[in-house]
Amino acid sequence: QVQLVESGGGVVQAGGSLTLSCVVSGISFRSNEFAWYRQTPGKQREYVAIITSGDSTAYADSVKGRFTISRDNAKNTVYLQMNSLKPEDTGVYSCNVYGYQDYWGQGTQVTVSS
Repeated sequence: QVQLVESGGGVVQAGGSLTLSCVVSGISFRSNEFAWYRQTPGKQREYVAIITSGDSTAYADSVKGRFTISRDNAKNTVYLQMNSLKPEDTGVYSCNVYGYQDYWGQGTQVTVSS
């Protein structure tokens, strides 16, 4: 059974930082790509960042230069370091085994106050 468990969300002031974690089990971690998405009420889920099995990364334009995705294969964990946070970054952040629409975590809430 594939499980993804996110943590690290919270309430932070604009300009602050947070680091999200996603622990993955039940799947070959090293050989898969992983992505972070976020969703706010009334909006569609939005792609944030992706990391490949070879550690290549890509980001949505809205977070480029502020967010960093990384992975630790020894810990089966994907991270999202978020700096210079803005109120528009507020949302529920979820991680996903990229390419598998059935494999999602429950999400972690990030709230950025102005």
